[in-house]
Order: sequence, then C-alpha cells, then structure tokens
Amino acid sequence: MRTLCSSTLIGEALVVLFAALVAMQLTDVSHGALWTVSGIAMVLCVLLCGMITRPGAVAVGWALQLGLIASGFVVPTMFVLGAIFAGLWWCSVHYGRRIDEIKAARTAAAAV
Repeated sequence: MRTLCSSTLIGEALVVLFAALVAMQLTDVSHGALWTVSGIAMVLCVLLCGMITRPGAVAVGWALQLGLIASGFVVPTMFVLGAIFAGLWWCSVHYGRRIDEIKAARTAAAAV
C-alpha cells in the first residue's frame, strides 16, 4: 500500500506545482496566496508519503483529495485533475490493502 499511495502522492505534488504555474497566468488570485496554498498541498503530499502506514494518514489523504477538487473553484482544471487523483487515491488505498493482505496470508502460510 505504501508504494502505491506514495506514487500517487508524488505525482499529485508535481501536478499541483504545474497547476500553480498555469494558475499564475490564468487567474487573478494573488501570487502569494496561490503559492502558499500550493506549497502547503505539495508539502502535505510529500509528508504523507512517509506517514502512509500510520493511523489517520489515509483520512488526511482523502481530505487532501477533496481540497484539491475544491481548488477547482479557482482553477477550473483542478476539478478534473482533482477527480482523477481522487480516483487514483482510491485505487492505491483499495488495491494496496488487498496486496498487503495477500502478502500477509502468504507469509503466514509459509510460516506454518
């Protein structure tokens, strides 16, 4: 699960960076506010990579996804990008847990 979720979060941090660069040219939002919000989102993505196995990290990841979708009110493209990354986040969490369960079952069967 850690690998899948971390890959999604790193990709998301890069997309937020590129979206911020585009938003600077397309919106009337102040550059300081834009970079502050984008920077917080990028730092949160990177921090979550290391904390993904801790309790509550998946919930924080979902909050991040909802925040990025909501940023579509400022940069409309983020509605689509946020929805795509929310789908990737769901897949990473869902399939990552299933893979971890299969590995644990194989390890338990091998130990017997």
